[in-house]
Amino acid sequence: MPDVTHCVPVPDRPLAGQREPLAASLQAHREKDGTWRTYEQIPRLPDRPASYESYEYPVPTGPGAPVAVSGYDLDRPDDQQRRGRNLSAVGHGGVDLARPRGTEVRVVSLDGQQGDAEVEFVGELFGHTVITRHTLAEAGRSRDYVVVYGHLESTAPGLSAGAAAPAGTLIGFVGDSGSEGNVHLHLEIRQVRDSVDPAEIRGPGAVHPSVTIVCDPRNVLPLRKDRTP
Repeated sequence: MPDVTHCVPVPDRPLAGQREPLAASLQAHREKDGTWRTYEQIPRLPDRPASYESYEYPVPTGPGAPVAVSGYDLDRPDDQQRRGRNLSAVGHGGVDLARPRGTEVRVVSLDGQQGDAEVEFVGELFGHTVITRHTLAEAGRSRDYVVVYGHLESTAPGLSAGAAAPAGTLIGFVGDSGSEGNVHLHLEIRQVRDSVDPAEIRGPGAVHPSVTIVCDPRNVLPLRKDRTP
């Protein structure tokens, strides 16, 4: 179970140009077998746009087409969280972006990011999966986040853990590995817990709730430069 005593220190006010810290809250939903699952999650901040069309993503976003076919819903009441016959779990901690098979997936810098991202994992998790780590400035301190790119058709040739991943780095290609017949990119963002050994982040364990907390991606994705206010 997640450590429900975890908290994020909040100073009186953040330094100029730095983000407010994102605090976790407790949430729950009912699993398919009827049991309740309690977990931590970081909901969307009220000053961040609710529309998924307001953000930049690791895949191109064309005009007129909906950006997300399934969005973050872990902060909703239980009866409003995602369900379906083919789902292996209830609820959704990321964003599903439907794009044609083979669409390039490229790194974007998160809001408030310091320096380049780093590749932490390349392998099998949500089908073919890549995980990158990004350091953000939050209220006078640095905090790490990991970005999960799942169900890829394939990963980029030569991509390996430990490599620098500047904005624009090719991660892989949209596909349906681990989700046969449902071609999309699963994009999930998680906040790394305080005092976590960096070695715990490098691998599939990066998504374990003892290592990271699932975060509404709209909190840290960059805003589109051409968005309508």
